[in-house]
Amino acid sequence: MIGLVVVSHSERLAEGVCEVASEMAGDAAVVPAGGTDDGGIGTSVERVAEAIETAGGDAAGVVVLVDLGSAVMSAEMAIEESASEVTIADAPLVEGTVNAAVSATSSKATLESVRESAEEARELSKL
Repeated sequence: MIGLVVVSHSERLAEGVCEVASEMAGDAAVVPAGGTDDGGIGTSVERVAEAIETAGGDAAGVVVLVDLGSAVMSAEMAIEESASEVTIADAPLVEGTVNAAVSATSSKATLESVRESAEEARELSKL
């Protein structure tokens, strides 16, 4: 299985996205990493690193999904410290996480296939 980490500037947003994705793909490991250590808006390299470690526990890799620019920087810094195989998906946060979570539950899921599923959400039309 492939683990997922949702990095957001808002702790509640990260948790909410994980809640929606988990509802759609119950067995996927979807871990939030939102907000700062003092409960504020922003990102925390430490929170992202902990989430990667949690999601990567028994997983064959971790796909990280991010909301805004500095979330990418925090994720990249956390990935540098990680022993897990990790990649960042260039995908819309909610739709990409849901797509990735559903894909991650497949017995044939790979790090690349789950990232690609997340990134395919860029092409989805809502209307």
